[in-house]
Amino acid sequence: MDWLKNLPVVGPWAARLMETHAWRAFERLDRVKWTRLAAAMTFTSFLALFPLLTVAAAAAAGTLSTTQQRTLQHKLAEQVPGISDQLDIEKLVANAGAVGLIAGALLLFTGLSWVDSLRGCLRAVWEMPDPDENILLTKAKDLGVLFGLGGAVLITLVISTVASGMVGRLAREMGLDEGGAGGVLLGIAAFTVAVLADFLLLLYVLRTVPGAHPSKRRLVEAALIGAAGFELLKLLLSGYIQGVAAKSMYGAFGVPIALLLWINFTCKLLLYSAAWTATGKSSAPASPAAALPSAPAPA
Repeated sequence: MDWLKNLPVVGPWAARLMETHAWRAFERLDRVKWTRLAAAMTFTSFLALFPLLTVAAAAAAGTLSTTQQRTLQHKLAEQVPGISDQLDIEKLVANAGAVGLIAGALLLFTGLSWVDSLRGCLRAVWEMPDPDENILLTKAKDLGVLFGLGGAVLITLVISTVASGMVGRLAREMGLDEGGAGGVLLGIAAFTVAVLADFLLLLYVLRTVPGAHPSKRRLVEAALIGAAGFELLKLLLSGYIQGVAAKSMYGAFGVPIALLLWINFTCKLLLYSAAWTATGKSSAPASPAAALPSAPAPA
């Protein structure tokens, strides 16, 4: 892409762009073949999605009230824009008690595979080798990460629900109308709450899953980029994903195809966030292996 720097008018702008951290992060992604990594993450995420939803629904059915279950159902539907109606999350929650045990067994298998794929892809972005560990120890760590992710998701859902309730209550007390300027303010507040919840979850994922040690500044920046990007994706791609699901040419495969597209977009955003944390001040790899001192030359 260096030839862009020699073009008239746009050359200086291209040179400046290629010196930014955002461009160096993209160069890292291109170097590690990020489209292949996103494809691997998409496949395992798609397989693990429904067992994860079913176990969450089964846990909710046994511990939450009807109103709280509906709130959880609404929050889950918000994460899959445009096709939540076709996924029939309501029926999934209603039958969670009957299928919870089956889904729990599937979750143990698909969930561990998903964590392994996620960790491997994020370590590939960091250009870190796979750890040489006992397979049982590795699976035990993956199980801990899986439960940790479940806890992190639960915490972010609680924070999002509480914050959304506070925003709604404050809006009612202030007498804000849902139309006009009041609606815009409420929309901004809801967007901010969602970004905060996603930010906390990404902090855990980007720091814990790959086993790397990014700087605090890059970690916070990457989590903010990923959180805001995820919410913007939901706003911008909702109609597109819904259109894919509704196309008659796909038949019964419309919803799975739309879901795969949505997961793939999300995985690519996560990989870019990881690349942001892994990229140093220069274009050279910033992996831990690169920091090791070289062997002295023979005398």
